[in-house]
Amino acid sequence: MSTIDPPPDTLKQRRILAILVVSAVPIWIDSTVLGIALERLADPVHGLGATPGQLQWAVGIYSLLFATALFLAGALGDRYGHRTILMLGLLIFGAASAWAAWATDPVALILARAAMGLGGALIMPPSMAIIGWTFPPERRAGAIAIWGSSAGVGVAVGPVLGGLLIDHFWWGSVFTINLPIVALGLLGAALVLPNPRSPQRRRLDPLGLGLSTLGLLGLSYGLIEGGHQGGWDRWQVWASIAGGLVLLAGFIFSEWREQQPSFDPRLFRNRRFAAGNFTLAVVFLNLTGQSFYLAFYLQGARGMSALSAGLMSLPAATGVIVGSQLGARLAARFGVAKVSGTAVFTLAVCAGLNVLYDVDTPLVWIGVVGGLVGLSIGMTTAPTTAAVMATLPLDRMGAGSAVNNVLRQVGSVLGVAILGTIVSSTYQHRIAPSLAGLPAGVRDAAGTSAEATRHVAGTVGRPDLVKAADDAFIHAMHTAALVGGVIVLVGAVVLVLAFRTATPSQSPEPRPLRRERAGTGRL
Repeated sequence: MSTIDPPPDTLKQRRILAILVVSAVPIWIDSTVLGIALERLADPVHGLGATPGQLQWAVGIYSLLFATALFLAGALGDRYGHRTILMLGLLIFGAASAWAAWATDPVALILARAAMGLGGALIMPPSMAIIGWTFPPERRAGAIAIWGSSAGVGVAVGPVLGGLLIDHFWWGSVFTINLPIVALGLLGAALVLPNPRSPQRRRLDPLGLGLSTLGLLGLSYGLIEGGHQGGWDRWQVWASIAGGLVLLAGFIFSEWREQQPSFDPRLFRNRRFAAGNFTLAVVFLNLTGQSFYLAFYLQGARGMSALSAGLMSLPAATGVIVGSQLGARLAARFGVAKVSGTAVFTLAVCAGLNVLYDVDTPLVWIGVVGGLVGLSIGMTTAPTTAAVMATLPLDRMGAGSAVNNVLRQVGSVLGVAILGTIVSSTYQHRIAPSLAGLPAGVRDAAGTSAEATRHVAGTVGRPDLVKAADDAFIHAMHTAALVGGVIVLVGAVVLVLAFRTATPSQSPEPRPLRRERAGTGRL
């Protein structure tokens, strides 16, 4: 019988947390850096000439594979050790980053992004599990807050470095940022991280992985394709949406019948677990969808350089870092309902403020709103994640954190699919009258996106179409912002209602985890 090692001392806890932060930074870099490259990728001369639908897939497929593979990551970590799976994820992520950097067409880029999502999924649940094993309950929320601040680091570093690289090199250079960070993470993981595992080995659940992946693919395909030329009246669109929903329902049913599921729907019987995860999902839905259309607003409608657009992300990144620390401390004193609930309400208001953006809106105002968005996200994510994790037994930390993380990524997938589609379909409807005088073939090409309209305007000598494209895009952006704001508002109400009482949710008594000594394969 193996002995159970005591938790590491304070100094080693700090080293472990530092390596986990470094390992998570590339995930957040990649969730933001592609936005800086979208305008260039749509360029048929200097980019890949990607269509709006292909760009939505390039953004969304990362979150989609991230979401579905999280089921696998938790079970693998419990079985083979969480450090082992984290290092595997870093290897896949680094290799896929190199593939994306030198992709030669949109399809190759989409496939590389899918592989990056898989790698990222293998990093997140092991990180949460290692935090759960390393830190005692009274320090765990603070550790999660510090680890969550990696999001702010990634959000800050990704767009700025990405913009700098795009302005001086090719679009694919944005993915080379990940390579040295991945190498550092691998070295630190091998030398510092423990390798905790669950004494109970769960099955890997290939059926659940297949149903969830195909279901989200079908749903996303229908939502994305419905917003592009051809419209919502095509049977392929509705068949894809319906098929995706049926597969997702089959996934929930199959998991419900399992005694040890990878994604346990029974956890949602806990009101706070369900409400907290729902709110996090809608926050990430709005965040991803907003990031998608703001990239085209700054570089397309306003004509900013990639670096300048990247610098505009700094207020939000700073807000996330500050909010993660501030939110954890305030929530410990005043409760999640008051702190995170107020933050989500503020986020909904900020989404509504996007309707005031025009081509001449002062950048200072955009920066202030961005800072409030980041602060609200930080004050929501860290305290709510800690509250949700408090409902999980220790030996289910890996698989349970996968449920928490997967719903955020599903929110991200739906954010690109829903808000991106609203922008696309609204734009096409709005720009159509301005294109009425063009030949049929040119009109069809010009109507797909604002980038296509501007390109045609230069080709046929119609400068008036540039202003028409800007006006139509900004109207479409306003529509998407209002929809996103309403969705976030619902999330705020749900969170406040669930956490309005002071009594914490009860969770089963944690069971100990086995641990391998750092840097060895022995128990």
